[in-house]
Amino acid sequence: MKITFYGAVKSVTGANYLLEDGDTKILIDCGLHQGSSYCEAHNWEPFLYDPKEIKAVFVTHSHIDHIGRLPQLVKSGFGGKIFSTPPTRDASGLLLLDSEHILSQEADKKNKPLLYTSNDISLTMQLWEGVEYHQSIKIDNLSVRLYNAGHILGSSFILVDNGRTKIVFSGDLGNSPAPLLGSKEELPEADYCVMESTYGGRIHEDLEKRKEIIEDLIEDVVRSNGVLMIPAFAMERTQEMIFEIDQLVEQKRIPRIPVFIDSPLAIKLTEVYEKNRRYLIDGSMHFNFPGLKTTLTTEESKSINDVLPPKVIIAGSGMSNGGRILHHERRYLSDPNSTLLVVGYQAMGSLGRKLLDGEKKVKIFGEEINVNCKVKAISGYSAHADKPQLLNWIKPQRQNLKNIFLVQGEEKEGNVLAQALKDELAINAMLPDLNVSYELK
Repeated sequence: MKITFYGAVKSVTGANYLLEDGDTKILIDCGLHQGSSYCEAHNWEPFLYDPKEIKAVFVTHSHIDHIGRLPQLVKSGFGGKIFSTPPTRDASGLLLLDSEHILSQEADKKNKPLLYTSNDISLTMQLWEGVEYHQSIKIDNLSVRLYNAGHILGSSFILVDNGRTKIVFSGDLGNSPAPLLGSKEELPEADYCVMESTYGGRIHEDLEKRKEIIEDLIEDVVRSNGVLMIPAFAMERTQEMIFEIDQLVEQKRIPRIPVFIDSPLAIKLTEVYEKNRRYLIDGSMHFNFPGLKTTLTTEESKSINDVLPPKVIIAGSGMSNGGRILHHERRYLSDPNSTLLVVGYQAMGSLGRKLLDGEKKVKIFGEEINVNCKVKAISGYSAHADKPQLLNWIKPQRQNLKNIFLVQGEEKEGNVLAQALKDELAINAMLPDLNVSYELK
């Protein structure tokens, strides 16, 4: 077997890995490169392999940095099968349509051609097949299985076996135990692993501490009569926030104040969670409570301004690089009584990263905004495993693994994790180079 890394090398986004076994070629993920803008210029470059030669694509999960170029792949001639779990397929259809809308705006702004259209997305979904965890999929001599990664609904890590060599692609591994999903599965026996390193050098707060932090922040905005803004990814993070705020109210740890889900995408994705409750640790979970209001239309979104503080607004996008959160940030970042809570990874160059790094003036819709509100971050709300969890996941296979390729993380995080794997587990680990192939023996 041979592997080539076409994305997410020494960076978090753009996962795209080509695996070859003789004449058989498959891809693991085909994601969008993101950073200072929703879509980086690199996405307009042609694929460095022939999409027509790819027999299948296996998708780890539905985040755009793992699926965002699939319609572009189809547009470029790919006609094979796409495989993922059913909830990943359900969510991906919604996320790709949302992405296409943003991409068309960026293409117009940058005077670039459209990456793809809604028709390309429709063709992509026709090629897409849902498969259950542990089901064996045969592609020529390759046997492929999906395992629960515990990252978001339906997320997988993927084992590929040609009868001689086994390689695992971690996708994004969950911060376990996750409130909705429980724990990721153990790493099966493997010779090689392509593993994420997003938080390879960090340690998250424990799960109970993160709940205490959000409890304190809501109490603070109630006392100060402010607004708690939460830029949240529409997939998983929003549903977790709904679940945990509801728990805090039910346990009488916080007062019941208006909570708005101001994201059409998050609202639609929450319906995917309701449909696929069997993939949650508690199949009876529902995502609603008194005081929670979903604002699907633009007019409903604008009406949030008419509700006096204190209030909580959960809106996309998670890195503040688009979406309705920008309107709320423009309105409330200058308010010293309000708080911006960062609950997810913020890519270099994104507005969310600038706010997290303490910038006191930012531009939103061309307008310079003073940042007077509090800016807080809870890494414990990350859906990614941290350094100790990554090491613990690898540890049972330390005698079998010949090498670990670290991807989907900034270079600094990857280097810290590589050193820890060598020092603590005596496993070879490296950060691969972009567009470079490696033989797997």
